[in-house]
Amino acid sequence: MIEKRALKTLEFDKIRQQVAQFCTSSIGKSAIEELVPETDYETVVALLEEMDEGLSILRVKGNVPMGGIFDVRPHAKRAQIGGMLSPMELMEIASTIRASRILRNFIEDLEADETITIPHFIERKEQMPVLTALQHEINDCIDENGGVLDSASVTLRTIRQSRRAEEAKVRQKLESLTRGANAAKMLSDSIITIRNDRFVIPVKQEYRGHYGGIVHDQSSSGQTLFIEPDAVVQANNEVQRLKVKEQAEIERILLALTVKVEEVGHDLFVLVQLLGEIDVILAKGKYGQANKCTMPKMNADGYIRLVRARHPLLPIEEAVANTIEFGRDVTAIVITGPNTGGKTVTLKTVGLCTLMAQSGLPVPALDGSELTVFEQIFADIGDEQSIEQSLSTFSSHMVNIVDILSKFDDKSLVLFDELGAGTDPQEGAALAIAILDEVVDYGARVMATTHYPELKAYGYNRPSVVNASVEFDIETLSPTYRLLIGVPGRSNAFEISTRLGLKTNIIDRAKSFTGTDRHEVESMIASLEESRVRSEREAEEAHGLLEEAKYLHEQLTERIRTYDDKKESLEKKAKEKARKIVDDAKRDAEAIIEELRAMKKNAASAVKEHELIDAKKRLEETAPQDNKVLQKVAAERNRAQNLAVGDEVKVISYGQKGVVLEKASNDEWVVQIGILKMKLPESDLQYVKPEKEQQTRAMANVKNRGSLVKLELDLRGERYEDALLRTEKYLDDALLANYPRVSIIHGKGTGALRQGIQSYLKGHKRVKSFRYGEAGEGGFGVTVVELK
Repeated sequence: MIEKRALKTLEFDKIRQQVAQFCTSSIGKSAIEELVPETDYETVVALLEEMDEGLSILRVKGNVPMGGIFDVRPHAKRAQIGGMLSPMELMEIASTIRASRILRNFIEDLEADETITIPHFIERKEQMPVLTALQHEINDCIDENGGVLDSASVTLRTIRQSRRAEEAKVRQKLESLTRGANAAKMLSDSIITIRNDRFVIPVKQEYRGHYGGIVHDQSSSGQTLFIEPDAVVQANNEVQRLKVKEQAEIERILLALTVKVEEVGHDLFVLVQLLGEIDVILAKGKYGQANKCTMPKMNADGYIRLVRARHPLLPIEEAVANTIEFGRDVTAIVITGPNTGGKTVTLKTVGLCTLMAQSGLPVPALDGSELTVFEQIFADIGDEQSIEQSLSTFSSHMVNIVDILSKFDDKSLVLFDELGAGTDPQEGAALAIAILDEVVDYGARVMATTHYPELKAYGYNRPSVVNASVEFDIETLSPTYRLLIGVPGRSNAFEISTRLGLKTNIIDRAKSFTGTDRHEVESMIASLEESRVRSEREAEEAHGLLEEAKYLHEQLTERIRTYDDKKESLEKKAKEKARKIVDDAKRDAEAIIEELRAMKKNAASAVKEHELIDAKKRLEETAPQDNKVLQKVAAERNRAQNLAVGDEVKVISYGQKGVVLEKASNDEWVVQIGILKMKLPESDLQYVKPEKEQQTRAMANVKNRGSLVKLELDLRGERYEDALLRTEKYLDDALLANYPRVSIIHGKGTGALRQGIQSYLKGHKRVKSFRYGEAGEGGFGVTVVELK
């Protein structure tokens, strides 16, 4: 368990107070007030998963029905030891059971929703005892205001009816007295009132003997007496008797209900516990929503990475966010720099975020943050001067540090604020270094702040330690509270004094008193700061260019995709139309050819000339009428093919092969197709190379082209658009050369060119797969492409 001292020093109690405000029941508030960080990794992960489920429910539903819940454990305990519960206590029990039933139904509805996963809530729902029968029994007897209903029992209804009848008689008799002839003179007021639970009338002092009866009270002046006249004494006695009887019946009913409660006392304890846990989980989620927190990823490796983390106790609009990372190669951060710069706030931010995560709370940081589970957290922060113990600031700090050094281990987070302060600077710095060495060498995670200049070089001499500082704006003479990892803080006394108007000769003299080593260190730090500012500016510019390039790439990719889709659609439609035309023509041609064959078989019987002419004409008419584009393309091609007698050709309009017999005219040839001789235009003929010639020419073409295409394409230094165009052409050449595999060299750089090339490869139809190069092939700077 984390020590209470660390919880107090880091002000974890204030975090609990803020979270408790989001609870809807006293049960949840009490649980939050006792909330402490867990030290078991599995437990912490489960707590955060529960909280994340609560956040998911709040995001989807907006709210969860948690009204009407009371801490009824004391009531159940009193019932178990034989006490009688009051109507109000019974009403609270019924209300709590009703609230659990509504919540159970709510979770069951969520369980049926496939868009959300809530196993922890479902588990608690299934553990909830079902006590609906007890709720109905109580509601049948007790109303919402804690009154016992007439319907609680037949006997109670009868008694109350009799009591009301007797009260009506008493009122009737007293009203007749207040309306009498002498009433205005003898009575202080014509009203009926109650004293000592009996009906009376206000009589003036001097007329007390007129009505007789019993005096129950008098006014402060003594002039008015509240008298129960003799005429109603017996009736009032009857009312009192019925009231006693009524109270006895009520007690009997309450005892019977108390026995029912006692029978399910254990179930009530379980129910209240589960409702309290759910209230706590939802309160954590609501706190996270209100403070823009996220769920960190947890590890058991001592690694901390807080992305743009804020101090949880500072207003969101005022807190400066910082990214803090350490715990693997670097196990310690030493923050140097002047006071009031935000060093302590940074320390507390890490400590509080760790405590919050280990308590199942979201942390005020961006997504991607990661924290570890520590078994102990130690903090030496603030002015611990103790007058009672006659200890100075240094002594008080040292007492605390000695205690820390006796307890910490490699699974501890140790936070030192102004380590070694309050004593001689040289000795204090030496102690600080020795203490840090002790903790760092043991393997603990450490964050320490100091204003000693000797510790500025501490991080440079130890590989597991890194320097840091809080930025100071010389122009405004104020800290920016930004944490600078890797840059030690430097004194700005000379610069501040110059801006405030201190004479130059005084500043120069002061500089002469500082040692050469110190001056060199300050110059080094100043150079580091300048480099950091320049790097940040260049990084921002590069990021802007990268975002612009990404946008342009997305636009270009979308246009190419749209073009390809449209092109493919048009080609598909054209091919389908052409296929249909050709199929129809084939069917007609085949029918005519069959008819001609039949004529040939029947040659014995004379075949008339006009029948042959008619068949030939119909055969010519089967040529597709919508093939003008194909014929035009064929004509362009045939200009270079120089047809000759004996050439084998393909008749485009019929889809049949034939042999050229003779030239009929400038643009017409006589072609033998099977048994038919036809005169056809040259534009309808396509030269067909003999099979052996085709194979020879294809091999020669591949050989010639392959000798010109390299096995790798170097794109280093190319602009993005030029690189894409070169890649497209290169892949076409490689495919024509029948290369099964090629390499594209794009370099490592920022990765933008690599991502663009690989995005293009994903959409290429002839790319089978691609991968990064092996160690001997160029690694991440090369993409190896498999072609198909």
